[in-house]
Amino acid sequence: MPVFFYVNAFSQRLTLPDAVNIALKNSLGVQIAKNNVDIATVNNNYGIAGGLPKVDATGLDQEQVTNITQQYSNPANNKSSTGVSSNSLAANLNASQLLFNAGRVQDTKKRLDVTESQSKQLFSSKELAVIYNVMLKYYDIIRQQSYAKTLQESIDVSQQKLDIVKTQQSVGMANNADLFQSEVDLNTQVQNYQAQQLVISQDKTDLLSLLTLNPDSAIVIEDSIAVDSTLKLDSILNTIASNPDIVAADQQIVIDQYISKETSAQRYPSIGLEGLYGFSRTQNSAGFSLLNQNFGPYLGVNVTVPIFNGGVYRTEERIADINTKNAALTKDTMVLGYSANVIKSWQAYQNNLQQLQTALRNDSLSLQLLDIVIKRFRLRQATIVDVKNAQQSFEDAEFSLINISYAAKVAEIQLRRYANRLRF
Repeated sequence: MPVFFYVNAFSQRLTLPDAVNIALKNSLGVQIAKNNVDIATVNNNYGIAGGLPKVDATGLDQEQVTNITQQYSNPANNKSSTGVSSNSLAANLNASQLLFNAGRVQDTKKRLDVTESQSKQLFSSKELAVIYNVMLKYYDIIRQQSYAKTLQESIDVSQQKLDIVKTQQSVGMANNADLFQSEVDLNTQVQNYQAQQLVISQDKTDLLSLLTLNPDSAIVIEDSIAVDSTLKLDSILNTIASNPDIVAADQQIVIDQYISKETSAQRYPSIGLEGLYGFSRTQNSAGFSLLNQNFGPYLGVNVTVPIFNGGVYRTEERIADINTKNAALTKDTMVLGYSANVIKSWQAYQNNLQQLQTALRNDSLSLQLLDIVIKRFRLRQATIVDVKNAQQSFEDAEFSLINISYAAKVAEIQLRRYANRLRF
C-alpha cells in the first residue's frame, strides 16, 4: 500500500539524499522486488527440492449394509442373508524418502540458491533504476530553476532599461517608441518567466510521483549542478560486469543449466525408501468371515525405471539446452549494449566537459557585455536595440551553460549507473 505525505510534509528544502531515500522507501516497484526476494528465500529449501522425507496419515471408517448369497458344493451349507451390516476401519501412517534420482535434488537445490541470489540482484537493479530516475528528475528541476533565475535577471535588466527610458523621457531625451518597446520587452520577459514557473511546477509534480508522495506537496529544492570530471573510461568498462542486470543475466545461464540437468535426471532410475505402519479391521454380522483384523509395520524399497514416455524427457532436455544458449546470447547482447552505451555516454561526458570551459567563458563575457551596454545606454551612447541584443546574448550564454552542465551531469549519472556506482 503506497505511503503518502500530505501538503505540509515537505514545505522545506528537499536534498538529493532525502529524495532518493524517500523514493527507495515508498517505491511500489522496489517493494515488489523485495517481495520477490522474500519468495525466493522462502522457496529455497530442500523440501521444495524434493530432498526431505514425506509423511502422510490416512484413515477410513466405512459402514455398509449388503445382501449376501452364498452357495457351496454341499447345498446344505448354502446361505442367504438380507440387510447384513459390515464395518471397515483402517488407519495408515506412510513415510517415503528419495534415496537416488541421478542428482536431481542436488541440482534443484543449487538452482534455488542461484534463483535466490538472482532475485537479490534484480532487487538491486530496481533500486538502481529508482535512484537513476530520481537523480535525473532532481537535476532537471535544478536546470529549469536555473532557467528561471536567468529570466529573472533578464527581467531586472528590462526593468532597468524601462526606468532609464522613463527618466530620459521626463527630460525630453527619449520618445514613446523607446518607452513602448521597453514595456513590451519587460512584459515578454515576465510572461516567459511565468511560463517557466509552470515547467518547474510540473517537474516537481513528476518528482513527487517518483517519490510516491502526494502531488500537492510543497517542496523547495536549492542546489546546483556539480559535475565530477574525474571518471575514467577503462574503470567504467571494467566494472560493467558488476552491474546487477549483467550479474542477473549471468545467473540466468546457470539457472537454465541446472534446469537442463534436472530434466536429464528424469531419464534415469530413481530409488526410494518407503515405510508404512497400518491397521485394518473388518467386521461382518454374517457371511463366511465375521472378523478380519491386522496391523503392523511395512518397509520396502521402490525402484522406478523410465522406459518410454514418448520422448518427453529428451525433448524437455533439448528445450532446456536451447534456453541455456538463449540465456547466454541474452547476456552477451546485454554486455554489448551496455558497452556501447558506456562509450556513447563517455563521448557525451567528455564533449560536454570540453564545452563547459568555453561556456563558462562566454557566460562571463556576456554578463560583462550586458553591464557595459546598460551603462552606455544610460549615457545615450547605445540604442535600445543594442541593449536587447546584449540581453539576448546573455540569455543564450546562460542557457547554453546550464544545458551543457546538465548534459554533462546526465552523462556522469549514466556512466555511474552502468558501473553500479551511483552516488547521491
